[in-house]
Amino acid sequence: WGRNSTVGAVNMQTAKPVIGDSSGNLQFGFGDYGRLGGRGAFNLPISDSWAMRVAFAHEQHEGYVDYQNPGELLPSLESQQAAYLASGGDPAAFQAINPNLFVAGGDKYNAQNQSAIRISSLFQPSSDFSWNISYEYFRDTGTPNMNLMQTPRAGQEFWSTFADTAPYLDREVHTLRSRMDWQLSDYLSLSYTAGFSRFEGSSDFDQDGGVQVPTSYTTGATFQEDRTNYSVYRNHSHELDLKSSGDNTVDWILGLYYAAEKNKIRFDIPIFNGTQQGTVAWQGSFIQPKQTVDSKAVFGQATWNVSDVFRLTGGLRYTDDAKENIGGRGWGWQYNPDVPQVPVAPGTIPSEETGFGFGVGGINDGKYDHGQLTWLVRADYDLTPSMLLYGSVSTGYKSGGLQDGGVPYKHEELTNFEIGTKSSFLDGRVVWNNAIYYEDFKDFQLAAPITFVDGSRGLGFSNVKGSTKVWGFESELNARLGDDDRVQIIFSAIPHKKLGTLLYAGSNDYQGLPACPAESGIGNCLDVSGNELAHAPDAAFTLVYEHDFHFASGARLTPRISTHYETESWLSAFNLGDGDKQASYHRTDLSMRYLNPTGTWYVDAYVDNVENKKVRTSAGRTAVGSGFEYLSQYLPPRTVGVNFGFWF
Repeated sequence: WGRNSTVGAVNMQTAKPVIGDSSGNLQFGFGDYGRLGGRGAFNLPISDSWAMRVAFAHEQHEGYVDYQNPGELLPSLESQQAAYLASGGDPAAFQAINPNLFVAGGDKYNAQNQSAIRISSLFQPSSDFSWNISYEYFRDTGTPNMNLMQTPRAGQEFWSTFADTAPYLDREVHTLRSRMDWQLSDYLSLSYTAGFSRFEGSSDFDQDGGVQVPTSYTTGATFQEDRTNYSVYRNHSHELDLKSSGDNTVDWILGLYYAAEKNKIRFDIPIFNGTQQGTVAWQGSFIQPKQTVDSKAVFGQATWNVSDVFRLTGGLRYTDDAKENIGGRGWGWQYNPDVPQVPVAPGTIPSEETGFGFGVGGINDGKYDHGQLTWLVRADYDLTPSMLLYGSVSTGYKSGGLQDGGVPYKHEELTNFEIGTKSSFLDGRVVWNNAIYYEDFKDFQLAAPITFVDGSRGLGFSNVKGSTKVWGFESELNARLGDDDRVQIIFSAIPHKKLGTLLYAGSNDYQGLPACPAESGIGNCLDVSGNELAHAPDAAFTLVYEHDFHFASGARLTPRISTHYETESWLSAFNLGDGDKQASYHRTDLSMRYLNPTGTWYVDAYVDNVENKKVRTSAGRTAVGSGFEYLSQYLPPRTVGVNFGFWF
């Protein structure tokens, strides 16, 4: 419950230094697609009150997507001339398509190259005070994931693309975290948590997906490059918690929270007819030099231990969000015939004075301020010492803000009802948790790149009117079947997931939507009222099983199978048919671990996606002739590899 909590929260705890311990572990591995990986951690005792820990990880593999040969696909010079003249082109201005504008080598799409290191310190001079501080560095120089044609071009492989933009990605994150804990008395403790982060990144991506082969340098296809020239996001957050400790009739916590962001970004989109040599269809540059966020909150929660088996919990949180865009501009092409028609470059400064052919398409200056009260009510009852029954009602919200043009959009609200059980059996060897939930969203948010009625473009946010309702069931069983067998079963069902009312939903990723009424403010749209939510299958099932085989030497061999099945699900709120859907599928991962007799080293062999399933994670479509070609991004194909690791 609280801010930006409408889909729940995952609380991840990193390993902390251990005072007085000197230990570590290392793992390295390799696999197909040139996969190389390594990770490790070292705990370093400094004194009887201070320890440090160093952890690192690196993963890399080549891209999964090959490049189609432009020499095999591009038409002959005679065909190019005929297509160009048929379009009304000036014979004197004809150019042959330059095949070097298409990508034939170098880094492939869907590659990984990520490295991270964390240095952490734990200082505990007494039993009443501890200070944990850590620094993290993350670098990603892989490549973006490519939109692939769902039905490959004749004669081409599925995992291939006809690319006219080379992939590029460079992201870097520095993070500093600190937590101090004081035990003020036997009944009172105080915690202060702070975090500071800086993200910097740039990227380049082939947005057109290579769906069409140009018939001439100005016809037959569309070139679209999506390029982030720079993005810099800086933020810091602080939380102060005062809470009860020990055994109390009422356990409570009071807290203060503050977070701030200062961001800037430039994003360019050149779109050309035919090829990069062709004429401008549209191009723009979105420059946001200063976007700020300030969020303040005060909260409290209390649990009344009514008896040894019955507890009541209540909580309140008030949050105030303030956002501002200062100097943000969306620059759009003005179609001046006297200006050279070339793709906007990173060094181009678009303005009406520089002569590059751009005018202001959107003024994004604006302010947004909203305060929200959220709450939680929960009851817990121990049916037996090993079975808990609970029920809760809670509210949360997703912050609103400013979209392109400086127009505010509303926050999203959620009321969640949940009842469930948490059980353990056979001395904890079997743990079984179940939950039934009902979610009622108000002003549910949808976001997509859109084209406005004046032809300019931007990122648009829509609030779905009325109630967007979801209800479902989750069950998870973990069991140790004897000393050598372990099984995990996870089942979820979402039989109802209906949007409220949204008459005008648009997206440039879905070409060919009907023309929109003028009052909508956008060029093309679809009524998605009552449609099903994306990525919400009716049912999903996961089974994990592993068994230990013991050798006389004391060594152990553990095969493991993890298989997942889920029913079909939509990939967007448009619900546009099979191309906008992931069909029902099952996907299996297999692995085998050998552990030496002393338990100090191991070897893993694995096969992920044994069936080599093509599982879509997104969708979009391009208008081709009188029909559409659907594109999607996919989970990785089948991969195999080996890992080696040891502890010391």
